[in-house]
Amino acid sequence: MIKTDILIIGAGPCGLFTVFEAGLLKLKCHLVDSLPQPGGQCSEIYPKKPIYDIPGYPSILAGDLIDNLMEQIKPFKPGFTLGERAETIERLEDNTFKLTTNKGTVINAPVITIAGGLGCFEPRKPPIDNLARFEDKGVEYIIKDPEFYRNKKVVLAGGGDSALDWTIYLADVADEVMLIHRRNSFRGALDSVEKVMDLAQSGRINLVTDAQAVGLQGNGKLTDVVIKHKEKGQFVQPTDHFIPLFGLSPKLGPIADWGLTVTKNAIEVNTADYSTNVPGIYAIGDINTYPGKLKLILCGFHEGTLAVQSAFKYIYPDKKLSFKYTTVNGVEGFDEKAQESVTA
Repeated sequence: MIKTDILIIGAGPCGLFTVFEAGLLKLKCHLVDSLPQPGGQCSEIYPKKPIYDIPGYPSILAGDLIDNLMEQIKPFKPGFTLGERAETIERLEDNTFKLTTNKGTVINAPVITIAGGLGCFEPRKPPIDNLARFEDKGVEYIIKDPEFYRNKKVVLAGGGDSALDWTIYLADVADEVMLIHRRNSFRGALDSVEKVMDLAQSGRINLVTDAQAVGLQGNGKLTDVVIKHKEKGQFVQPTDHFIPLFGLSPKLGPIADWGLTVTKNAIEVNTADYSTNVPGIYAIGDINTYPGKLKLILCGFHEGTLAVQSAFKYIYPDKKLSFKYTTVNGVEGFDEKAQESVTA
């Protein structure tokens, strides 16, 4: 049995930064993630996607952000169980949790922090009859490496941030870029909408609204997308790739059976410390919900920070926690003797 102070479910950016904040308080962390590497969606789905709202970084690639976080937490020597899904939990007689993964790994901790992002997820797919026939043969739901589309013809579909951001990015990569959206208005950030409109006006992309993809053509490999326009009717657009970006369909998976209060596939938390209705279990990042919730990485960093402060008091109710700035204390690596001084 692996023993730790805080068991973190989810090794995405919020889970990784929680290790750092816990390390400052001399708390050990162990992370469990169903993916084979740390980083969550940032590593698995869009490692080359630029992120613009991380403080101190005008722009940073998602994959680079994960690399930096891994470097930042290295002094605290966290443990990892990767490629395994958190399956069941049990409250033991000493009030700690026993978690078992789908592969039989057992981890014991007084505190669990759920940082599972969207949980188990799959892309939302458009209702096109022969869509599956062209998957991985010109149809992709995730852009892992934008260089894959260098000098290619690309048709994207969607009206959210992901569709807008990738349209902007691929305008400098692909030979031709078309974005189709079934409405005239977009759900994405205003700044991204304005950039897409500017690209369309300059002729760098082809923007088609009030339209949707209704068919695909090709002989073993995608060659055309059939598009139906609200007023102009149906037409065929030659392309090398069709990328429908309609978001992800989240599912909590086994976590839904842990007795947590769940609303619309998200875990309700107390914003004082992001604790759940189950004492000792916290939820941070995209997997939680509360009034005014924003699904931003930087908000998840804040949530993890407050959760760790609360977790220390939960684990050591008789100990006084003295908050100190890292500019004063610096960042020391994890030390068994230092932890003994905290618990003594």
